[in-house]
Amino acid sequence: MSETFQAKADSGATPLAASAQNEQHQHGHDRFDPTELEKAYELSRRITRKGSKTFYFSTIFLPKEKRRAMWAIYCFCRFTDDMVDTADTADMEELISKLDLWEHELKTSFQQSLPPSQPHMLAWQHTTNFYKIPLHPPLDMIKGVRMDLSQNRYNSFEELRLYCYRVASTVGLMTSQVIGYSEPIALDYAVELGIAMQLTNILRDIGEDTKRGRIYLPLDEMAQFGYTEEELLRGEINERFINLMKFQIERARKFYATAELGIDYLNKDSRLAVATAAHLYSRILDVIERNNYDVFNRRAFVPLDEKIGGLIRVWRKRRKTSRS
Repeated sequence: MSETFQAKADSGATPLAASAQNEQHQHGHDRFDPTELEKAYELSRRITRKGSKTFYFSTIFLPKEKRRAMWAIYCFCRFTDDMVDTADTADMEELISKLDLWEHELKTSFQQSLPPSQPHMLAWQHTTNFYKIPLHPPLDMIKGVRMDLSQNRYNSFEELRLYCYRVASTVGLMTSQVIGYSEPIALDYAVELGIAMQLTNILRDIGEDTKRGRIYLPLDEMAQFGYTEEELLRGEINERFINLMKFQIERARKFYATAELGIDYLNKDSRLAVATAAHLYSRILDVIERNNYDVFNRRAFVPLDEKIGGLIRVWRKRRKTSRS
């Protein structure tokens, strides 16, 4: 992890166990109308359930307050991402202007100086206040979304890694404040898990992204395997593509393996939820393999019965780990 990020992590994020901090959290409750807040969290829950079945499934195993906070964070991230991904305009200036306004609202949400423009943002304001989420991760996330406006190719994995950090690892840094952790090193592992999950997204969504003219696979690695942009845009599955995909999947799995080492630094009441989310998301890679790497015509997803089976395996593993 870079020195810059380490400085941010050491200064901006601390475990949530201190009683003094809990008193601040309780005081923060008084600023929000309970009825409106309940509506905002319920809206966040519905949006999360519809938008990400795997994420929503994993949050079931969190305590109620943490579960609700996860939904609020998801809604902020989803809304931010959708501003570019599902935009009904191709006008670049308009999209930039919308992101500028959204970034301004993000900053004011931390000051709670203006009412939110989106109903779910009340839950976001409450969550960031209650759990003392620092401003820099969501700001970095908006930087990542801005990258999609100016960049549709990545020359190397180092370039792609920055993008993954901004759009996904930042989510891990925000949710770590909700989950709670014993040592700052937990944030390093949160970053790794975010990269693993975003790499999984990229491999799953290759077909969808090419239709938008976007290629997230590093160009130097495509060249290394002799697979061209033209072949990718045509959706050609050949031996070179399969070898390229095997390489990408193996790298993603290494990030998952590293991230798993950080679970024991998390608060006990949240370990099962995080381990489940990581395991189920990594299973998407298995489905891609099972689909013979056809990411152009078949969307890889983990069926409910496999999610339940995965949960049982994770639970047994966590139980064995806690006994050792």
